[in-house]
Amino acid sequence: MVLGTVAELKTKRIAQRLLDPILARINSFDYRPSKFSTIEKFADTWESQVLIHQKPSSVKAAKSHLRTYIRKHLGKVLLHELTPQIQQNFVTLLSLKVSRKTVLNILSTLSSMMSTAKSWGYCTQAITIGELALPSEEIRKQARFFNGEEARKIIMLASEPYRTMFAIAAMTGLRVGEVVGLQKGDLDFDRRTVHVNRSAWYGHVQTVKSKASRAPVAMSEALSTMLKEYLAAWSPNPEGFLFVNRNGRPYAANKVVEYGLWPVLDKLKIERAGMHAFRHCHASLLMDVGANPTVTKEQMRHSDARVTLGVYGHVIGDSQRDAVDKVGEILRPTAPKSRTAGEYIQ
Repeated sequence: MVLGTVAELKTKRIAQRLLDPILARINSFDYRPSKFSTIEKFADTWESQVLIHQKPSSVKAAKSHLRTYIRKHLGKVLLHELTPQIQQNFVTLLSLKVSRKTVLNILSTLSSMMSTAKSWGYCTQAITIGELALPSEEIRKQARFFNGEEARKIIMLASEPYRTMFAIAAMTGLRVGEVVGLQKGDLDFDRRTVHVNRSAWYGHVQTVKSKASRAPVAMSEALSTMLKEYLAAWSPNPEGFLFVNRNGRPYAANKVVEYGLWPVLDKLKIERAGMHAFRHCHASLLMDVGANPTVTKEQMRHSDARVTLGVYGHVIGDSQRDAVDKVGEILRPTAPKSRTAGEYIQ
């Protein structure tokens, strides 16, 4: 184990001070010899033994992190040599190439790998993201979302099966992977609910985003009617998926957008957006009709109402406008003096 260079430590006494706690740990009765490996070599093992058990979407992202950044810049570093300083150097290097969010995703992959190494008895350095200097927060661009009239026109103009896909997304707030992963058995017309049991990613079935995402969502009467009409002409398949491509597999989200959504948007002269715009549309309409944050949270299947308000906080509903208008009337310099705040409290 390298304690440091002669230039850094200068004297034997300083080197001895660094060595003493290491020897004390090794000489303790409960000491177990640690295993050593380079990050590159351990990454190969972690990828083949651990990563393969994660969701396909997670596997693809992690493999990209390993291939493009971790092996390339840290591959020759020993696990126990990945000090906070080297971690910071890595973060600074990444900051020149990718966004803050991507930096955090790469660090998450690296941290997961190092945690596994530690549990397997390797000598490692922990990844403490909170102690690293990260790129500053980017100014979040307001998410593109359809208003109610745009969504209605899109659903009317689209052909099947995209028409029903768009209706489900707009009327329930389901994510695109959840929409294309729906099976006939997930529809409960008696209770007017849609059960979210799985997601589909590039034709592969996987679990949903989180535990909260498995909660059922309410089905409107309008959606119930549309789904019954769709099922009347629906061709059954072995697994009961509502939507399957020519290969008998669930649709890929990018294909739904490219071949189903964008051509309709272009015809309607609506700015192009992805399927997530329907989810934002659903949240905005819920707030517009006066649904309280708890109801909106349950329908959007967020674990915390603060997530709902944080992600969809750009939505301004009529009730919010009415309240602001009343406050404005109270504060307007030219407002009649006889009007008081109490008159607006109904």
